[in-house]
Amino acid sequence: MAVALIGDLVDSRAWDDRGALHRAVLQACAVTAEMVPGAVQAPEPTIGDELQAVYPDIATALDAAMILRLSLPHPADCRAGIGVGDVEIVGPGAYGLIQDGSAWWAAREALEDVERQERRIRGMRTRVWAAEGYEKGEFVNAYAVCRDHIVSGLDERQRRLTLGVLRGLTQEELAEQEGITQSAVSQSLRRSGALALKDAWSRS
Repeated sequence: MAVALIGDLVDSRAWDDRGALHRAVLQACAVTAEMVPGAVQAPEPTIGDELQAVYPDIATALDAAMILRLSLPHPADCRAGIGVGDVEIVGPGAYGLIQDGSAWWAAREALEDVERQERRIRGMRTRVWAAEGYEKGEFVNAYAVCRDHIVSGLDERQRRLTLGVLRGLTQEELAEQEGITQSAVSQSLRRSGALALKDAWSRS
């Protein structure tokens, strides 16, 4: 079994400085690789506005999808289609190894489902699909929708504070980084839902 992740930048064409956006994506991939180790294939940009990664299990892929979103500069965002199945290396290509397999097909279907559902469910960014013969878990997508709702409501500072909390930084350390009081950090973490994300963080 393998878990493929296809990321797709949201409204990327609205960015005037495409080079800056690409550098931000590279940085987000690096942060994700650091905070979510154990990838079979670490996240990296591919053609167009997409990026890809492969993980050993759904929990790790979900963690990576969240860190990718939190690491992007606001208001940049990323959809994530996660597919459970198999991954096959077809051969070398101009952009690295060419891959195929049911995990990638499921991830593509999941990403397309995000694009359909986000018109109805505000802030939705993540979906998990499983290929025939594989299981994704009954409540995985319910969890993803609730988590997406919190992450989609975070502003630039709240994203940074949430990342800091997930890294294990104290409120005092975060306050010093942001140039604000510890009380302001505490209030932001409570009101934004960052503490709920920490409790749901599988690596805490």
